[in-house]
Amino acid sequence: MIRTILVVDDEIDMQQLLKRSLEPALNCRVETASSGEKALGMISNTNLDLALVDIKMPGMDGLELLELIKRESPDLTVIIMTAFGSIDLAVEAMRNGAYDFITKPFDHSALVLRLEKALERSDLLRENLRLQKECSNIHAFQDLVGKSTRMKKVYEIIQTSAKTDLTVLITGETGTGKDLTARAVHALSNRSRGPFVAVNCPSLPESILESELFGYKKGAFTHATQNRDGLFQEARKGTIFLDEIGDISPAFQTKLLRVFQEKEIKPVGDARSIKIDVRIIASTNQNLAGKISKKEFREDFYHRLSVLTIELPPLREHPEDIPLIANHLLEKHSAQLNKPVKRLSPELMELFLKRPWTGNVREMENVIIQGILFSSSDEIKPGDVDFNKVLPGKVRDSQSLHQLTYKKAKEQTLQRFNAAYIGDLLTASNGNVTRAARACGLERQALQQIMRRYQISADNFR
Repeated sequence: MIRTILVVDDEIDMQQLLKRSLEPALNCRVETASSGEKALGMISNTNLDLALVDIKMPGMDGLELLELIKRESPDLTVIIMTAFGSIDLAVEAMRNGAYDFITKPFDHSALVLRLEKALERSDLLRENLRLQKECSNIHAFQDLVGKSTRMKKVYEIIQTSAKTDLTVLITGETGTGKDLTARAVHALSNRSRGPFVAVNCPSLPESILESELFGYKKGAFTHATQNRDGLFQEARKGTIFLDEIGDISPAFQTKLLRVFQEKEIKPVGDARSIKIDVRIIASTNQNLAGKISKKEFREDFYHRLSVLTIELPPLREHPEDIPLIANHLLEKHSAQLNKPVKRLSPELMELFLKRPWTGNVREMENVIIQGILFSSSDEIKPGDVDFNKVLPGKVRDSQSLHQLTYKKAKEQTLQRFNAAYIGDLLTASNGNVTRAARACGLERQALQQIMRRYQISADNFR
């Protein structure tokens, strides 16, 4: 694809020099304009990839032209050309939306490298905008987003699994979408009209987990003042989802093995067993083969679990889905936070594509929520988010904070700290506020009050 650069300079010799040197070096087409007024007409009528604008021109200068360009074509990448003595003006242009500036006289090789980088930015921005439009029209597969070969394979296995009543094991790293996948299997199955009951196995001590799953008889233990059905019974004619099943002990695996084999449960304190009519889906982020070799996971239980297996790939193995997922999350969380829909800047999208995302979609979700809350424009830039999280006593981006009043800088720092700190707590507790409060030494109500103040929703971490 031949890209188009507009050179705006009142010196005809400079226009011709840049046209002769840039067209072969960048394999592009160079259009020229001798004034800001002529440039504006060309910008509105020409599909441009980049504008190279001289800052000192008679009539409309480069700063005035930049302001009008940003109003007319806000996504156009603009580079300012300036003499060495006018660097202050170039810095002002950067604040007003210019992508970069170069000083005259310039080295040809350095100029070409700077323009190549700017054109990459334009390409990324164009692709970002295309994906935003595509995302707004996309029909997500049961809330799972992605169109890579890896994700299409996952969709096929989900559809195949849904047609059966067999046990399904979903594997994948934290944040890859195991809960969404389980719900997709249920929603596409013959049990979709029945309940979907999700249980986070490691969130409860196993003595309590047993009574929660199997129920109990009156008098079975202290405070058992009446009979109570367990979650297997609550999921009757539906699906029970045993999340992070790799974390339970071999002793409790033995109790579940009977349930899998016989399709019956024995409530705590009851001598008789009860037949159950439920589809079982389980998930884990653990390496079960490694746990089996260490005698930490029963091999016979594993074979009962993994009749059908759905393996979810980490983001780094299908990076082509990152822009689509990011834009989907932008729309979703902008609506939840009652904020206007923003877009990721090309520079931030480039960082997204290079990042390993060890926390996968959940990590990306947290970063995007930060961006929605902290961005002061309709574009989220790298400075609006903190990939490394804000630690107590560490002020991020101190230069921008110093431009604020003390009160505003303090509130902004507290906003970022709480989003990061509480986000980590809720991630570790899978959105369980009680566990998060216990972990940080606060009362549950006190933590909830902080979450309300800083617009942090536990639902985003479940």
